[in-house]
Amino acid sequence: MTVATNSPASAGAGVTAGPNARAGTGERSDPHSPAGTSIGTGPDATTGAGPLTDPDATMDPRTATGAGAGVLERRYRRLLLGYPRGYRSGYGGELIATLLDTAEPGRTLPSARESFALIVGGLRTRVAYATERPAWVDGVHLGVLALSVAQLAMLAPYATTVPLWVGLSALAVVLIMRGWVRTALPVTVLVAVKVCSITLGRTWLDVTLLPVYPDPIWGGGALYGGGGPVAPMIGYTLIVLGLLALAAREPRLIGARSWLWWAAVPALAGADPAGLDFTGGPDLLTTARVTVEIGILALAIWAGHMARDPRWAVAAVIYLIPICAVYAENLGAHSSQDVAHLALLVFLTAFAAAVPYRARRHVLL
Repeated sequence: MTVATNSPASAGAGVTAGPNARAGTGERSDPHSPAGTSIGTGPDATTGAGPLTDPDATMDPRTATGAGAGVLERRYRRLLLGYPRGYRSGYGGELIATLLDTAEPGRTLPSARESFALIVGGLRTRVAYATERPAWVDGVHLGVLALSVAQLAMLAPYATTVPLWVGLSALAVVLIMRGWVRTALPVTVLVAVKVCSITLGRTWLDVTLLPVYPDPIWGGGALYGGGGPVAPMIGYTLIVLGLLALAAREPRLIGARSWLWWAAVPALAGADPAGLDFTGGPDLLTTARVTVEIGILALAIWAGHMARDPRWAVAAVIYLIPICAVYAENLGAHSSQDVAHLALLVFLTAFAAAVPYRARRHVLL
């Protein structure tokens, strides 16, 4: 069930009148402000009409917190970057004004409690804003993006050997990330055809053949040297099918994704997206990949629980399918650590799929 929100207020980010508001001050309380702080409106506020006319207008910070107010305000604004841009435009000025007004004179660092509240509040608000788009569209888009990032990370260590295909794979990630799925479709098809030709030992599109060795700084084995062609084919097939399904929808229903997805590329680079090799003990690349996967799946579980929405579980299932394919293709060739890694991903994905429906039932009871 998609939880639609029509405004920042309906997303849990609005400003509502509180029973403890001081008479004659126009003060309102914001459920997302840290530690239950209240937000006051000054004489320049639009009476009864929501946020201040100038979102960034605040009282003179030095009158509230002393000489360190400018530094403190900048640090509060950095913490507010966790909130969606629309929320910051409408309510950021009021929230910062309240935080500065309640801060001790001379303080230059936000308290741990305020920092935690702002980070969690930003994540909650982003989850609420995300549910404005159709659940299956958003879930497929997220899953396709995650697979595309993993495939790019797989190709990145071979950039000097197959620069054209690494570049096209990076371009596909950018197009998918920005929501331009119709433009991304032909680029992805080209990369998919070339990857499949390499795994099959064919010379389609150019003369590249296995083995393709990584750049010296990476080390490791040949490209797709740890398994057969089935898993890469399934991965790219899912990406292409997902893009086709998204391309049939109205483009406005497909939102742009955060540029922070690029941070996952170096963390996953050099680690086969279809499986890990723990035989020599977990190295830095293996540890980075497992950490990223567990972190993203944990966020999917938390977001599904908060929004009671399955879109993050849809994305997790799409990412998991090629991983399961390589384990099936190379059955018996994996170590016990590899199997434990797969079991952990399956468990977290199943948990992410169950949490939204468990949360709904809890609400009904």
